Amino acid sequence: MTPPADLPGFLGDLAPLLDRYGYLAIAGIVGVESFGVPAPGETILVAAAVYAGAGRLNIAGVAAVGFLAAVIGDTIGYAIGRAGGRRLVLRYGRYLFLTPVRMDRAEVFFTRHGAKIVIAARFIDGLRQLNGVIAGVTAMPWRRFLTYNAIGAALWVGLWTTLGYLAGNHIVAVYDTVHRYQWYALAALTACAAGYAAVHVSRRRRAARPQ
Repeated sequence: MTPPADLPGFLGDLAPLLDRYGYLAIAGIVGVESFGVPAPGETILVAAAVYAGAGRLNIAGVAAVGFLAAVIGDTIGYAIGRAGGRRLVLRYGRYLFLTPVRMDRAEVFFTRHGAKIVIAARFIDGLRQLNGVIAGVTAMPWRRFLTYNAIGAALWVGLWTTLGYLAGNHIVAVYDTVHRYQWYALAALTACAAGYAAVHVSRRRRAARPQ
């Protein structure tokens, strides 16, 4: 008989889904969130990791299902954005709370920072749901998107499954703390990437100067 696992705080709302559907609930919710549908993908991943810590699920199974669902969901979003284009996305975006203003901001941010945003977007609410769609709309090369999408999904799933598994009933406090500082982390990542790019450009310019 499996030990009990009382999910703390807001995670408790997802307990009936996990009790009834298990890994299918993880796959479905993470998957649909990843191509733009408002769904608690990150939350159910954390809740499932807490369940795994209590012996109700297998942590390797939770991580594997979460990773595959995230990658496949983002890939569907990419296909929608690439095939339908910006006009189609905006036409039906209202059903997913995707307004023209929100799309404009996300598209500019994505275009400016490129592939690193595919990774970082996994950790940012709003960008996580639109990641694949915007990559498709902006015509990012498929292989490049797939590579960075897989890296981002692996880091995201790895972080939350590890924290949920180890933190147990303390996960709500950990979750709130991480989200409180997520934009600072993104700013730091952007600054590091900008610094690296500046150094790279400077070296290329020096190498191109006649000796």
